[in-house]
Amino acid sequence: MPRNDGKNYTVARNRDLSGNDIRNAQGHNERQNETYSNEDIVPERTPFNVHFKQPTAGYSEMFDQMEQAGTISARGLKADATHFCEMVLDVNSAYFFNHGGYEFAKQFYADAYKAAAEIIGGEQYILSAVMHADERNRAMSDALGQDVYHYHMHIVYVPVVEKQILWSKRCKDPALRGTVKETIMQVSRSKKWASQPSLDANGQPLLSKNGKPILRPSYSVLQDQFYDRMRAAGYDDIERGQRGSTEEHLTVTQFKVQQEQQRLAEIQDAQIAVSAEIAQLDADKAQAEKDVRKAEARLERLAPQVEKLEELVRRYPDDPDKVLPEAGAFESARSYREKKAMPLVKKLLKWVHSLFRQNNALSDKCDMLERSKAHEVGIWKRRFERAEEIIQQLRPKAEQYDHISRLLDQEQLTQLLSQPLPTHEPTTHRQKGAVR
Repeated sequence: MPRNDGKNYTVARNRDLSGNDIRNAQGHNERQNETYSNEDIVPERTPFNVHFKQPTAGYSEMFDQMEQAGTISARGLKADATHFCEMVLDVNSAYFFNHGGYEFAKQFYADAYKAAAEIIGGEQYILSAVMHADERNRAMSDALGQDVYHYHMHIVYVPVVEKQILWSKRCKDPALRGTVKETIMQVSRSKKWASQPSLDANGQPLLSKNGKPILRPSYSVLQDQFYDRMRAAGYDDIERGQRGSTEEHLTVTQFKVQQEQQRLAEIQDAQIAVSAEIAQLDADKAQAEKDVRKAEARLERLAPQVEKLEELVRRYPDDPDKVLPEAGAFESARSYREKKAMPLVKKLLKWVHSLFRQNNALSDKCDMLERSKAHEVGIWKRRFERAEEIIQQLRPKAEQYDHISRLLDQEQLTQLLSQPLPTHEPTTHRQKGAVR
C-alpha cells in the first residue's frame, strides 16, 4: 500500500529471467528497443543513464563466454533451469529529489552496486549494472511544476554457489577417494536464493509448533542484506521495507492525486450500483417476458376452444331461458329443462364470459408490464450511460496515477496542501519526443 508517512523505504527485488525474459530485459535495460510500453521513458535523457558495469556482449553471449572460460559451470543443469536473475534496487523518488537529484543518485547507486556485488558473490558474475535516470515521475513533476526523474538500478547476473566435486570410489588412487577433486561455481538459482532459518534475539533458530525451523523467504533476506549494507555505507535516513511483504513501498503525498483517486473510486462504486440495478431490471424484464410467453402459449392452446365458444356465444344470447326451446307435447320438457338443461347452460355461459374477461385482463396486464419495464430500463440505461461518460473522462487521470512509483516527503506534502488548488486541471509537462 502507498504510504504518507514521509519515510524513505528501500526496495530490493529479485526475479528469475527465462529465455524470453532475458531478451526483454536486455532491450529494456540497455535501451535497445525502438518503443517502450512505459510512456514515462524520455529518450533525450537516456545518455544520463549510468553503467556501473557495461555489458561486453549480449547477455546470453556473455553467459556462454563465462562458461567457456570456467568462471561458471552449468554442469548437470536441466534444460528449463534458470540461468539468469535480475536485481532491482530502489528508493522513492522524493529521497533523491530532497538530496539534490542526479549527482546524489549516482553516488548512492555506486555504493549500492558495491553492496549488490557482495550479495551476488562477486562482480565477475554480473553481466550488466545500470542506473536508469530517464524515467520521469509524472505525479511529482505535475505537483512541483518541474521535471522529476525516478532513479533506480537494474543488475542482471548469473546466480552461482560454490560446489565441491569429489573423487569417486572408482579412482585408482585409494588416497584420493572421497576427497575434493575440484571446486566449481555452479549455476543454481534455487540454492543461491534458498530460504534461511529465522533467528531469535539470541541467534537461535525459531521453531514452529511441530518443532520445524521457521524459514525466512529469500525476498526478506535480500531486503535485509541491501538495507544493512546501505546503512553501513552511511545512508542512515532510509528505512527497511516492511517485513513479511513483497510489495513495493511507495509514499503518496500529493493531495490532488488522493482526491482524484477517491473521485474515481466513487464513480466506479456508482457504476457498480447502476449496473446491479440494470441487471435486476433485466432479470425482472426477463421474468415478465417469460410469464408473457407462458400466457401466450396457454392462449394458443385455448384458441381453438375459444373460437368454438365465441361461435356458441354468438348463436346464443345471455338469457338462458331463450337457449333451449320449450318441450314438446309428449315429453317431460319442463322437468328436463329445469333440472338438467338450464343448470348446464348457466355454467357454460358463465365460464365462457369469465374466460373472455380473464383473457382481456391478462392482455392489459402484459401490456402495462411491458410499458413499465421499458420505461424503467430506459431510465437506468440513461443513468448508466452518463456514468460511463464520467468514467471515460476520469480514466486518463486514473492511468496517470497508476504510474506513480515514488512521491514527496511529509514536508513537501504540507507545502502542497497549503497552496490553493487550481480550478482547472494543470497541463501535463511531458517531454517532447517521449516514446509511448
